[in-house]
Amino acid sequence: MPNITVELLSGRTLDQRREFVAAVTDSAIAILGAKREAVRIVFTEIEKTDVANGGTLASDV
Repeated sequence: MPNITVELLSGRTLDQRREFVAAVTDSAIAILGAKREAVRIVFTEIEKTDVANGGTLASDV
């Protein structure tokens, strides 16, 4: 059973999440030979004030 954890900045729409999980699930089936019902995807939202890239908070970009 593939367990896939996705960390992303908050603000993605429900439709974006639906499209993402469909594509990732299809890839897990094709590449890993997983059964569709066994693919589990968990989203963890991160606020822009909680992450920095290159020394700059994402909220400051």
